[in-house]
Amino acid sequence: MNAATLQVPLYRLAHGRAGDKGDRSNISVIAWHPDFWPVLVEQLTEQAVQAHFAHRGPTSVRRYLLPQLHAMNFVLDGVLDGGVNDALNLDTHGKSLAFWLLDLPVELPAELGLLLAGPPPAP
Repeated sequence: MNAATLQVPLYRLAHGRAGDKGDRSNISVIAWHPDFWPVLVEQLTEQAVQAHFAHRGPTSVRRYLLPQLHAMNFVLDGVLDGGVNDALNLDTHGKSLAFWLLDLPVELPAELGLLLAGPPPAP
């Protein structure tokens, strides 16, 4: 990070939602403001999401861009411990995975700081 950027959690730039089919999770990320879209496209890559979910062991991560909506959808295979009928974890549908992704640190150009959702960044 340098003086011209702010490091903030993704939830300050976007909101998200998760769904499931079997052992596959779909996680949408939607920008709060259109000016955040280029930052999201640049930093929320398949590789970045794969690394962020490494503890869940995804077998693949695919990203689908929806530029007209300033949104993207990630499809993560193998992250739900087998899915609703097989998983022994408490979140068999993987709804909390959207919240995990929204905690990913993002570097935001400082001039976009006034557009952030939530409380202002700490000095």
